[in-house]
Amino acid sequence: MLEQLGDRDVESELAAIQASLADQPGRARDRLFRRPYWRLVFLACAMAVFNQLSGINAVMYYAPKIFSIAGAARDSALLQAIVIGGTNLIFTVLAMLIIDRFGRRILLLIGSVGMALCLALVAVEFSRGARDGGLIVLGALVGYIAFFAFSQGAVIWVFISEIFPNTVRAEGQALGSFTHWLMAAAVSWTFPVVAELSVAGAFGFFATMMVLQFFFAWKVMPETKGAALEDIEKQLSHASRK
Repeated sequence: MLEQLGDRDVESELAAIQASLADQPGRARDRLFRRPYWRLVFLACAMAVFNQLSGINAVMYYAPKIFSIAGAARDSALLQAIVIGGTNLIFTVLAMLIIDRFGRRILLLIGSVGMALCLALVAVEFSRGARDGGLIVLGALVGYIAFFAFSQGAVIWVFISEIFPNTVRAEGQALGSFTHWLMAAAVSWTFPVVAELSVAGAFGFFATMMVLQFFFAWKVMPETKGAALEDIEKQLSHASRK
């Protein structure tokens, strides 16, 4: 299997995996919520929370309604929603092709800036009335989706699968996924209520969250590009003990 994945030194890789398990004798499985893993739990949950506080599922679920509020005709609103979905697909594939070349942090930093600017433009447009048929809103949201798919949409699933050691990897990924979908439900349920009060306010909030995500990626998030899982485990475990 390792050979099929392109590993050139299978014996060394197997030895590293066995050594990582031998570091914790008698614990083929471990408990996730222990002090050595608190930083990893925080990183996975923070990534999942920011993923949804970008507003991605609010946009994907309610795109026709958003464009309708912006002044687009019903048929046009549905077509614009299709454009949003197509953009998401194209830039997700692009991110898959380059994530191992440029790294997780740089993609998230670029995506955070792009998403914040696009979301801020949507907020400003709605605050001004957005009565141009939704063209500016469409352009900004297409840009937002492109930046999201290029960064957060791809990075989250790679990142949370890499940061946990072998003994708690399944539990860590499950926690990250649970947090992600819990936040997805919360955002998708509350967005219509908030939008009734102020669509501009909702998108302004999402833009602010992307500014915070930028600082999270810059100051807190470790880079895992090009490192074996066992090396990442040693790096993050050492940092957690400081």
